[in-house]
Amino acid sequence: MLITSLIEWAIKKSPWALHFNTGACNACDIELAALLTPKYDVERFGILLKPSPRHADVLLVTGPVTRQCAPRLKRIYEQMPNPKFVVAIGTCACSGGVFKDNYNVLGGIDKIIPVDVYIPGCPPKPEAIMDGILKLLKS
Repeated sequence: MLITSLIEWAIKKSPWALHFNTGACNACDIELAALLTPKYDVERFGILLKPSPRHADVLLVTGPVTRQCAPRLKRIYEQMPNPKFVVAIGTCACSGGVFKDNYNVLGGIDKIIPVDVYIPGCPPKPEAIMDGILKLLKS
């Protein structure tokens, strides 16, 4: 019991995030990268970007799910240790956006993996992304 509460406390105080772009216009990626600049500085909340899914607690996904990237997204999600959280950033990740009716687009990422937080916008502002991640950690 004590170990479980200690792990939950550590994740909320220092979440490590992995960014995965499923293939879109990169506007959401640019806004997400802005969070790492000194203007927004998400590291003050303990949020760090990690290159490996095996070290990440939070999966930040941008772009719609295409047929080509769906197996990769599923594999990355399965490689993450529990407890894990998924954040859909941008309209494309939430619902497919402007690419929704294309032949190779399956839709939002919730068609493949469960999503904990949706951050709509095309692209969402860095403040909205940071607010969504912080609300996820408070829940």
